[in-house]
Amino acid sequence: MPSPVRSFIATVAIAAANSMVLAMAFAAPKPAALAFRIDEGRNINSFFREGPVAAHLLLRSGSDPRILVGFPAGNSGVGLWLEKTAVPVTWTLITPPKPVTTLDARRRAMHGIEFEVSVDAAELRPRAAVLSSIRVLRDYELQRTAPAEVLIEPRAAGDGISWSRDRLDGSSGYQLTIRASAGTRVSANAFTATAQAPLRLTIQALTGETPLTPLPATVTRAASDDARARDALAFLSYGEKFLAGSWRFDTYFGRDTQISALLLAPVLEPAAMESAISSVLDRLAPNGEVAHEEDIGEFAVLRNAREGRGRIATPIYDYGMVDDDFMLAPLAARWLLDDARGRKRAQAFLALKDSAGERRGDALARNFLWVVERTASFADAPRALNLVGIKSGRTTGEWRDSDRGLGGGHYAYDVNAALVPAALGSISRLVEAGLLDEYLTGAQRSALARSNAQAKVWTQRAPALFETDIPAATARAAISAYAATIGVDSAAALRALGNDALAFHALSLDSAGTRIPILNSDEGFRLLLTQPAPAELDRCLTAIMRPFPAGLVTDVGLLVANPALAGTELQRDFTRSAYHGTVVWSWQQALLAAGLDRQLQRTDLPAPTRARLARARSNLWSVIEKSRALRTSELWSWTYSAGQFRIAPFGASGADADESNAAQLWSTVYLGLAPPAAAH
Repeated sequence: MPSPVRSFIATVAIAAANSMVLAMAFAAPKPAALAFRIDEGRNINSFFREGPVAAHLLLRSGSDPRILVGFPAGNSGVGLWLEKTAVPVTWTLITPPKPVTTLDARRRAMHGIEFEVSVDAAELRPRAAVLSSIRVLRDYELQRTAPAEVLIEPRAAGDGISWSRDRLDGSSGYQLTIRASAGTRVSANAFTATAQAPLRLTIQALTGETPLTPLPATVTRAASDDARARDALAFLSYGEKFLAGSWRFDTYFGRDTQISALLLAPVLEPAAMESAISSVLDRLAPNGEVAHEEDIGEFAVLRNAREGRGRIATPIYDYGMVDDDFMLAPLAARWLLDDARGRKRAQAFLALKDSAGERRGDALARNFLWVVERTASFADAPRALNLVGIKSGRTTGEWRDSDRGLGGGHYAYDVNAALVPAALGSISRLVEAGLLDEYLTGAQRSALARSNAQAKVWTQRAPALFETDIPAATARAAISAYAATIGVDSAAALRALGNDALAFHALSLDSAGTRIPILNSDEGFRLLLTQPAPAELDRCLTAIMRPFPAGLVTDVGLLVANPALAGTELQRDFTRSAYHGTVVWSWQQALLAAGLDRQLQRTDLPAPTRARLARARSNLWSVIEKSRALRTSELWSWTYSAGQFRIAPFGASGADADESNAAQLWSTVYLGLAPPAAAH
């Protein structure tokens, strides 16, 4: 699971809001009220947004019930964890959330929701209530611990109980109130149903954090007709930033924002696209690196106090990831050069200043100069140890950000074979177009002029370092043994492999440059962002499009990893319960689908290669459609019986490493895609 507290944290406060986008958002008509529900596994997820209120209610059924409300405002939330029950219980949402705005004891505004629930239990006993940052609630869910200073006892409140406190820096804080409905008795120690009546509760959840500004419109009419994806994207989109996912990531993540904007680019409204790009530029490090994540609200207060800066809410930005640094240039080129709407707005957008007085063009140039400098050593001497590795002292550095997500690797395939060449190529295009002329000195322009030559070296030399070829006999034996270990049939997979060697790109290289032979879905980055030669396209696609456990294809979707060739130790790390194991991530399927579309637009490919691409696209969409019900979810797992894979919501099993978000930003990107039948 991802580390709840990231290392290599920068503590510089950077201007946050894009003033132009905010001005547009305030001037435009107010967005209509948004209310929708997603039931998944043991969770009821009810989303509501209207005016200053935005909230995600989660009711967790089972033998470990809980009630949780997450707020995009300040990445805050309130949660009540209940004692384990002898038999599993099931929540019913009787009255869906309605908005509440009130004043706290010091007459400061608080916003939230009220709703009524019932549960098929005679009694529930509270274990702990946590009112704080979502980061604190997330840690409590995983570890059952929270900072002592945020924990409080309930107080009697008429026919119920209430938890309420200020934020640790004295700002308006959080409140959770639970009242008895008819037939129920509520105390600090127990919620009890009286006589034969069901146990019913009326609950109010509030936050004093500053509300975000909803975008009046996120996608154009050209977006696909998927109501759930549209609703999820709308809930996660604001003038200040996009949220990575709810409930667990109700704030900015640089990687998630950039990938989502790239894939949604054809259908994003201009204000939404510029909100995405601006949120990244606003959080750049002084040297030009992209912020991966932000600590805001009470989590920032806790961090600042612990690190000696006092109880202040100054945001803290994490620059520990390496992949997001190389996504900004392709995103900027996609909007400012390749989209007619963006080209028309480019000069005005780049000239816009943030609240610290820096122009967008200056910030963009800062990132570009860092990218060119960071990638120069490999361009000068293209060997494995000059690739872009994860940062010293870390086990994570790109989207597979669980501790074993790269299989112990140091140099990630997606970063080096796709993202770096794409960044350098995009920088070259933007510089040649003259868009950055007024933001560069002569020396800086000369430095960026190296980007085209560097891109060619990376394109030609980096992917080859990940090439992995396993002889047919070795591959067949390993696949058979692995299939027996995990309890799936390998017959179809072995038929598809035949007597061919298994040729693919390794997931990563270790610190010595040795390949980690895990089949992976990151070929989607190559296809979307670069133009591989026909032989390379064959290596990218043939292996992954075979049935699992020879490839990645299953009845429940395209898996993100297959460790069949990696040995028993790594196989234990890459299970269907591991966050980046043999599971399906919705956006990775979309990434590959978009990449196949892009390759099929090329005019330089021979007919057999085009036919192979078209078959792969058709097969991919076939499995995508089978998992449509979970498309906006973060990820899902599977079970296997009677020769079939069946979907299993991630987090529903006690063995799963974490819980999946029901609304994930980069899982809404299908709005910008069309299946083959619709595309032609």
